[in-house]
Order: sequence, then C-alpha cells, then structure tokens
Amino acid sequence: MSSGDEDFDDDFEEPADEDLDENSDATFPGDRGTLAMPTRRALVQLLAGPSIDGSRQAKLWETVLKDEAALRSQLHNLFLDLVLDHDHKVAFTRKVVAEGLELPTLLRKQNLTYLESALVLFLRQRLTQSEAQGERAVISHQEMVEHLSVYERDKNVDHSRFERQVEGAVEKAKKLSLLRKLRGTEDRYEVSPTLRILFTAEDVSALVRAYKGLVTKTEAASEGTPLPAGVGVATLEQEQPDERT
Repeated sequence: MSSGDEDFDDDFEEPADEDLDENSDATFPGDRGTLAMPTRRALVQLLAGPSIDGSRQAKLWETVLKDEAALRSQLHNLFLDLVLDHDHKVAFTRKVVAEGLELPTLLRKQNLTYLESALVLFLRQRLTQSEAQGERAVISHQEMVEHLSVYERDKNVDHSRFERQVEGAVEKAKKLSLLRKLRGTEDRYEVSPTLRILFTAEDVSALVRAYKGLVTKTEAASEGTPLPAGVGVATLEQEQPDERT
C-alpha cells in the first residue's frame, strides 16, 4: 500500500506534458487542416491512446476542454466518441455504438494473457483501495512480481521462462500507460487513474468470476494462454489504436 508520507514532489519520470512549440500556430507547407495546432496535438494523443491524463498533461487537457466540440466532430468522422471524466481529468476515445448500424472501427482489441490479466486486476484493486483511503495508488515492481508468483504452476521446470513472462506482463502494463514510474525511485510506480475508467467494476467482477474457474489451471499462466473471448477486459481492450506494420 502507498504511504501517506510518500514524497511526490518530483512527480513522474516522464515529461509532465507534451512539448508544445512556442509558435503553436505554425503549420507545414500545403497544410489544408482546419484545426489549430494545439487541437491537432490533442486529437493525435486521443487517437494514439490510451488517454489524456490531465494531472500530467495539463495543456492537452485544457485544450480538450476548450475545443471539445471540434474534437467530437473530428472523432465522429471516424466513428469514435470522446469520453471525459471531469472529476479525474481523463479523456479517451471509444467506438460509437449505434443500434442497427455496423460501423467500421479504427481501434482494435488488446488481448491480454492470463498473467497480464491477473496483473491488471491486481492494479485495479490497488487503485480502488488507495482511492478509498484518499491516497495515490503506488506500487513497487517487487510487489507485482510477488503477486504474480502465485500463478506459477507446481513443479514448474522452466522457472526462467515464467520469470520472463512476469516481466513481460509488467512491461505490457507500462506500454498501455497503466503504470507511471515515479521520478527518483528505482522501481516504484503510480497506477494510472485511467484504469478505473478503462477497466470498470463490471469488468472486475467478470474477471474474478472467470478466475474462480481458472485459478486451479495455473498451467495457463506458464503457457501464456489468453483468457476466453469476452471475459473481463473487454472495455480495456477497446481503447488501443490499431498498430499496422
């Protein structure tokens, strides 16, 4: 659990906001765009995902609030909707759902393995507990490793492979911006408040129910078996942009 005496003066290791040019209205030759440069930057961040976090991206958040109508219009052209959580200062996109219409999507589902799903659930529970206590959700690398170690099957003959999968699960959470490393620490992270929105209480309940049937099958963890389709992380899966090579 995080401590109330935790020093957050240095905040996160990564830059707190986008590096915006002083001449924010400068454009490129032949530019036919109609949006101001700051609005375009906000739009790109929303499409890149998974979210804009106003606590560390204050300029982007302010732009989203200022140009909400323009951003919604542009996103609707792509069959995407803008979701805002004013209390937690979080903005992200979600596929438009229209009854009777089959719409194309720019987003793809982000499949999680058994271990990755177990870590997401652990982070979500830590976030809930910390918010209930009025604290920031801080977690160490060692805590995550220790939690996932219970999923190693008995008499596993390839412990090094399991360790790599555990590290891979942690890296996946960082890639999805669910973890933000704290400056001045070796292995301490804050769980992003975005996870509360992307991974809802209903998702948590569904995943817990699924684990009751899977927990005895720990071989799935060592094999990296994905959870059954539609279980647990559907909302989180929808927020990742398509990565085409």
